[in-house]
Amino acid sequence: MIFKRVGDDKPYPDHGLRPKDWSSLPPRQVRLDELVTTKGTLDLNALLDEDSTFYGDLFAHVVEWKGDMYLEDGLHRALRAALQQRQVLHARVLVVD
Repeated sequence: MIFKRVGDDKPYPDHGLRPKDWSSLPPRQVRLDELVTTKGTLDLNALLDEDSTFYGDLFAHVVEWKGDMYLEDGLHRALRAALQQRQVLHARVLVVD
């Protein structure tokens, strides 16, 4: 199993961070098998696009809430890591109480 669980929603409360606000959080390594996805599907073009990170953050966005780590943005990065047989992903992690 690649992820801890595959979900299709964001069960945590709205954190109010805008995409540019994530850059204030330092990236760290997160194990793929600890992540719960917030999207059940992925656009294959996003996964295969060589420039998929050109306009976005280089790191995935993860929300830690109630002991779970939710992959809010960066599913394509996580799947690329898994396809390359890596067990960790560099992500910015926001802890929400």
